[in-house]
Amino acid sequence: MEAIVQELISANVGKVLIDEPLANHTTMKIGGPADIFIEPQDIQGIKNTIEIIKRHKIKWIAIGRGSNLLVSDKGIEGAVIKLGDGLDHLSIEGETVTVGAGFSVVRLSTMISKKGLSGLEFASGIPGSVGGAVYMNAGAHGSDISKILVKAHILFADGTMEWLTNEELTFSYRTSILQKQRPGICIEAVFRLENGDREAIVNQMKKNKDYRKETQPWNFPCAGSIFRNPLPNYAGKLIEDSGLKGHSIGGAQISDMHANFIVNTGNAKAQDVLDLIQHVKETIKEKHDVKMETEVEIIGRK
Repeated sequence: MEAIVQELISANVGKVLIDEPLANHTTMKIGGPADIFIEPQDIQGIKNTIEIIKRHKIKWIAIGRGSNLLVSDKGIEGAVIKLGDGLDHLSIEGETVTVGAGFSVVRLSTMISKKGLSGLEFASGIPGSVGGAVYMNAGAHGSDISKILVKAHILFADGTMEWLTNEELTFSYRTSILQKQRPGICIEAVFRLENGDREAIVNQMKKNKDYRKETQPWNFPCAGSIFRNPLPNYAGKLIEDSGLKGHSIGGAQISDMHANFIVNTGNAKAQDVLDLIQHVKETIKEKHDVKMETEVEIIGRK
């Protein structure tokens, strides 16, 4: 492992750490150590990192800002590549926006709204990065990433890179082709927006952001929505109707504010969250005969 670390450092890929706790890099503040933690300083840094990792046949996984993510207490085997500050480039030409995967979705939506560009109002309160938003087809308030994305630069599991169009990403509800059919990560994206009334756009953004503050527990560490909505039902309502609001296991608790959120009350372990997820699944199946599927991505050693 030491030889790989030295090679990564010599290649000047970016930040390289050993046994870095993932709790420092997830919005839930949960997660054991990564054998090797790499934060590339640019796209070339990603390319060099992948080449070295492949040569040494090391497992790897990429993360963004750590929202929508639950990392095992035992950590992650191999390398974790964080698409962060080194991939936060931004270019705006007319109605076309090209942005790096590490760019904050909230920051992006705020910046473009001030320029009178419409299309990202729905994302004004969505935590996380552009890369993660493309991967999950993040959405809210009746819209999602698929409505504005033109194409995305993808790093695939075999280390190759390719631009995929909106159609090729085969988006559906909180899903893209990158999750299962063609595992990969977005390293930059191109969005097509529309010129609109700046004041109206900013006001809509404020409404969306205020709504999130009023209805979602962002005052506690959390990962966002835990379950996908089993349409036509809604996960939060099913959980609340089952009397599970406020239910806790260890340091993990179903939020009193929104039942589709599990919060870390201060000392939660990943296992607490997993046990709570399982309890919800069993309860909803028994009471409503509905199968619940997680929206949050669960990774790491078993």
